[in-house]
Amino acid sequence: MSELSNDASISVPRLSKKIDVNSSVVYSRIKRLVKRKLIERFTIVVNNAELGYEVKALTGINIDTKQRDNVIEQLFKIDGVREVAEVTGRFDILVTMYAKSLDQMHKMISEKIGRVEGIQSSESFIEMKSRTKAMPYMPSNSGD
Repeated sequence: MSELSNDASISVPRLSKKIDVNSSVVYSRIKRLVKRKLIERFTIVVNNAELGYEVKALTGINIDTKQRDNVIEQLFKIDGVREVAEVTGRFDILVTMYAKSLDQMHKMISEKIGRVEGIQSSESFIEMKSRTKAMPYMPSNSGD
């Protein structure tokens, strides 16, 4: 799984050579991981900066809980909103947003998010720099 999570486009023969396991075994393992729903899909990672989306923000929002579904629906109608997560803590939801500039992000927050009915307050955090760490997928006893 670690090799697939690094590069989901790797061919089975190349993967089998890389991990020194027979191709038919690798194919069977992948099929079993999909069947067990440990792998949901094979996907891509989009380079947002190359598409011009230079600014990322997380916005914590407190909402009128009676309007939760409507607020979430309205947030997803805003261009640049990518993810809405219901969370514990001082906010009710966290919204992940992308914009091409700080000015565009400012307009999105003040003119779009600020006008959604049911939002009581919000606080935005502009991402300055991000680092990621891959999840360590340890082999199980069954060899997957």
